[in-house]
Amino acid sequence: MISAQAWADARLLWDFQQMHHELRPCSIALGLGSHDLGVADTAADLFHRGMMPLIVFTGSTSATTRERMPRGEAVHYRERAMELGVPESAILVEPHARNTGENIQFSRALVDDAGIDVTSVLLISKPYEERRAYATVRKLWPEVEIVSASTPMTFEGCVDSLGDPRLVIDMLVGSLQRLLIYPEQGFMISLPVPGDVRVAFERLCSEGFTSRLAPGSGNIGQ
Repeated sequence: MISAQAWADARLLWDFQQMHHELRPCSIALGLGSHDLGVADTAADLFHRGMMPLIVFTGSTSATTRERMPRGEAVHYRERAMELGVPESAILVEPHARNTGENIQFSRALVDDAGIDVTSVLLISKPYEERRAYATVRKLWPEVEIVSASTPMTFEGCVDSLGDPRLVIDMLVGSLQRLLIYPEQGFMISLPVPGDVRVAFERLCSEGFTSRLAPGSGNIGQ
């Protein structure tokens, strides 16, 4: 059973991850690979709304996507976007990245090699990783303006779509932990984390929602 307090704490972490940026046209969109085809759906929707002329999908495979996306996350994203009417000429694929840092570094190199002038990036991620993705791009591609976006979804909607509430909470805890520890490791910029969010995170860790914590994280979340 998941306690009422754990549900409330998880909703707080969910709300904190949302950047609430106002959408505006950008040089490119960058769709971060994962198990969630909703990233491709959102990218296609924003393309048709004229928010960017080009989409870069980035991602190889992971333990959670290898069977579902055997050709690689970015390739499956491209196929999905094309099914939704995005022309192939408006999509670039970066098929090698295996983490968020590589998503940014490899995609930046791809557009640089293609001679594409990028001054702003519409950053499309899973809803519960908006803030983490934003902090990573700010560290690794500081020259560009960033507009964060994700599939419009409530916490309850995410739980319903995945069908595994404990996994959703574990992923929220893992994303928040990385915001706390990765700046010291040089992976992202440091962003303020309010005290009530930290308390909620620590309480969820103490209740065992720890399967997605980064390894070797010392006492963070313990």
